[in-house]
Amino acid sequence: MTGSSGPFVAAVDLGASAGRVMVADVGAGRLDLREVHRFGNRPVSVRGTLHWDVLRLFAEVLDGLRAAGSASGLASIGIDSWGVDYGLLDAGGALLGNPVHYRDARTAGVAEQVAARIGARELYATTGIQQLPINTLVQLAAAAGTPQLAAASTLLLIPDLLAYWLTGEVGAEVTNASTTQLYDARAGRWATSVMERAGLRPGIFPPLRRSGEVIGPLLPAVMAESWPVPGLSPAVPVIAVASHDTASAVVATPAAGPGFAYISCGTWSLVGVELDRPVLTEDSRLANFSNEAGIDGTVRYLRNVMGLWLLQESVAAWAAAGRPADLAALLGQAATAEPLRCVVDPDDLEFLRPGDMPARIAAACLRTGQPAPGSQAETVRCIL
Repeated sequence: MTGSSGPFVAAVDLGASAGRVMVADVGAGRLDLREVHRFGNRPVSVRGTLHWDVLRLFAEVLDGLRAAGSASGLASIGIDSWGVDYGLLDAGGALLGNPVHYRDARTAGVAEQVAARIGARELYATTGIQQLPINTLVQLAAAAGTPQLAAASTLLLIPDLLAYWLTGEVGAEVTNASTTQLYDARAGRWATSVMERAGLRPGIFPPLRRSGEVIGPLLPAVMAESWPVPGLSPAVPVIAVASHDTASAVVATPAAGPGFAYISCGTWSLVGVELDRPVLTEDSRLANFSNEAGIDGTVRYLRNVMGLWLLQESVAAWAAAGRPADLAALLGQAATAEPLRCVVDPDDLEFLRPGDMPARIAAACLRTGQPAPGSQAETVRCIL
């Protein structure tokens, strides 16, 4: 960074479809950002179960930190990611299999069972999280009775798992922990009563961390095994940033004072406002809003709605069928296509799982008496 003086920090930002490592040059009234590494994030299906390839993600993170350290001496490292997904460690700290993807079919119908067992009103009054099949609580209920869960000593959410591999320290940063439907929105701690009623062992959940806490320095073994980079040393600390990616996005929003709304648009779109206390009313539950933790005790009051997932999966399906599409060109063509020719509900659960999304969209249109999209551009127009 020509003309920059630092300090420099590395930001690892993991989304559900891609990841990147950024270097930030921070100074008085100055924040200069530069991307040093970008990589894809595609799940892997093994014997009918959809997994995150978390070991490859960790290797990509190390490559990114190597690039960041080569460019400048680093003062700290922070990691954010999507929410709800987790890895399980045994008593020796070894990973018990690659984390299962939140879109895996194992959770079909389980959210309703959990709500019936605990009580939908009581569950919401404690956690304030909208009822979704992707929630950590639902995933763990679906995993009940499996040897892997029985052998688990510690559960770590994705950014905390990567931080553990970098530092050897276990914990759960609150902004990501709050997405699990296992966090008490009022008390600001793990909802152990919910865990127990769901048949989960509270002991596998690590101590909570607040955003801004120092997790620990890089392990000497990480440095020795990975790379000798002048800009990185074992003393470089990993910081517990707002590890849910939307929490980091909201705190970085240049909004002056209260009263702003936001749309954080990625694979999911999160639409909401920032409040100073959770809204745990019955009306809020019925409207399916979530209360997720933000920085400094704030609450991200929001709805999770389908974002660009349908578009991402459609492009992937076309590529797999030998019909690769240039997204920029497709968007231009979609802009000239007939508007509102066919309309689907992107939040319908039939669109949650991976697969041939254009075919599902066409089938949904035909079921509702609408013409099916006749081209890639019409499919994109329907999605948007």
